[in-house]
Amino acid sequence: MPLTSQEILKKVRRIEIRTNRLVNESLAGEYHSVFKGRGMEFDEVREYTPGDDIRTIDWNVTSRMGHPYVKKFVEERELTVMLLVDASASGDFGTVGSTKREVAAEVCALLAFSAIRNSDRVGLLVFTDREERYVPPRKGRNHVLRVIREVLTFEPSGRRTDLTLALESLSRGIRRRCVAFVVSDFLDSGFEQALRIANRKHDLIAIALSDPREMDLPPMGILEMEDTETGRTLLVDTSDRRVRARYAAGARERVETLRRLFRQNKVDSVELTTGLPYDVPLVRFFRDRARRLR
Repeated sequence: MPLTSQEILKKVRRIEIRTNRLVNESLAGEYHSVFKGRGMEFDEVREYTPGDDIRTIDWNVTSRMGHPYVKKFVEERELTVMLLVDASASGDFGTVGSTKREVAAEVCALLAFSAIRNSDRVGLLVFTDREERYVPPRKGRNHVLRVIREVLTFEPSGRRTDLTLALESLSRGIRRRCVAFVVSDFLDSGFEQALRIANRKHDLIAIALSDPREMDLPPMGILEMEDTETGRTLLVDTSDRRVRARYAAGARERVETLRRLFRQNKVDSVELTTGLPYDVPLVRFFRDRARRLR
């Protein structure tokens, strides 16, 4: 049953209070150390002086002038942070207190509040197997609250996941380099090329959501299981140990395939599970990333 406007406001307010506390206590400094100053924009060319990085030589100007010139870059005053959020039907699954969609809303709130604390702009693309909703990047608390409401309450037209579509939309729609968080359970295939292209243009970070029951089945007898994106149903005898073992092995293989895909394409990723705190792995991710960048 759809939430009433009052219930939505209460839920958004709870998320704001919780995530603001986490930003203040844990994430704001980590976010700043990883992202602030990562964006550079071209300013001018000047004559080469000893000690300049030869990788910044502008060869066109150098050939015209007859002696070396280098490109000068300045730090961008602000970054654009894009949240690409999967709103397909599988996001409504959750067996340990929260659905994947609810976790996605809180994670987006945490990232968005960290971004505006850093004077960065935040935008949103909600997708399924189509582009569902686009919110242009802006600053400010009211804008972040709108982003949270959209993620939490938006009723999509599509039910399936098309990550290729979402990543191509990012590559086409955002011209300047941005930090893009893809928040999804990644239950899709064939998006490898779109991932590579988007990651070359932007700083892409995958936030992979899952639920414990997607990894293993409890012995509960015969269950009717439904694929929420396709509507297909299947009777599964969960009391059969071999069935449960095959299910768990398939889940592990899916996770390993996804990890391998991210590693091969140098896409940073975070794995979050419903029912477990999401701030701990996020803070650990930012700290590890800051250490690598240093």
